[in-house]
Amino acid sequence: MTEAGLVLIGIGMGAIDGMTVEAVQRMKNADYRFLEAYTARWFDEDVARLEELVGPVELIMRPEVENPERILSLAAKSAVALLVIGDPLQATTHVDLQLQADAAAISCHVVHGISITTLVTGAVGLSNYRFGRQTTLTYPYGEWIVTSPLEVIAVNRALNMHTLVLFDLDPTGSGTGNQKPMQPRDAINSIRLMCEKLNSTIGDMGSDDNLAALRLESCKKLLFEIESIKCVLCSDMGTSRQGINYGVLGELISSKEGGLHCMVIPANESDVENAALSRWAKQS
Repeated sequence: MTEAGLVLIGIGMGAIDGMTVEAVQRMKNADYRFLEAYTARWFDEDVARLEELVGPVELIMRPEVENPERILSLAAKSAVALLVIGDPLQATTHVDLQLQADAAAISCHVVHGISITTLVTGAVGLSNYRFGRQTTLTYPYGEWIVTSPLEVIAVNRALNMHTLVLFDLDPTGSGTGNQKPMQPRDAINSIRLMCEKLNSTIGDMGSDDNLAALRLESCKKLLFEIESIKCVLCSDMGTSRQGINYGVLGELISSKEGGLHCMVIPANESDVENAALSRWAKQS
């Protein structure tokens, strides 16, 4: 009989064959299997294949993970597996769930999985050592448009560091369902709206210390060159549908749609990195 407790299982990027042996066995042994479906998503057919392999899986959204009374109540008496796309501890929400389980004296085991943050850097051919802070490109929510993703990109470029830009998949920001992964066209439009917003507010950006001054100057430079910077669009990484395109930002607006996308904005590349990136140059 499987012991009661909670297991946080990283299920990778969408390919069943890419999961660890431990992940598959823990899922099979669980009394309850929940798939967290708001930070990322698999295609429906891949979820169906997963269920054929391990048994029924229930999709849950943000409120059920952030307020995990049901999960922890079940885990106190049964074996509960929370399946997380990528690695289970990449999001602070899951770390908080782990801490809540510990506080309730509920056993909590972690099975790590392949994450986009570890996969994409090597896949495109850039040195992992040269990546700065990553950011998430969000949908505009009505009149609410953030500019912080542009600020992260700008500062990284000023420091000659690459940037991993994750794409949003929730147009509502609520994490309760009706997910719509951001497509390349959505991403470019979002960036342009952010540029308009940043251009109108940059005069309010302070420069009282070295970091603030760096942010201000790097943002001014980014706004000037945004349409001409090169980036790497990564689509459905780690799956049979994987695609990588390298080109000027505006060129990627016509890239085909897919499941999950992200983008890498390189800094100045080394000779090896430049040769690696040239493999993905978008064909006209």
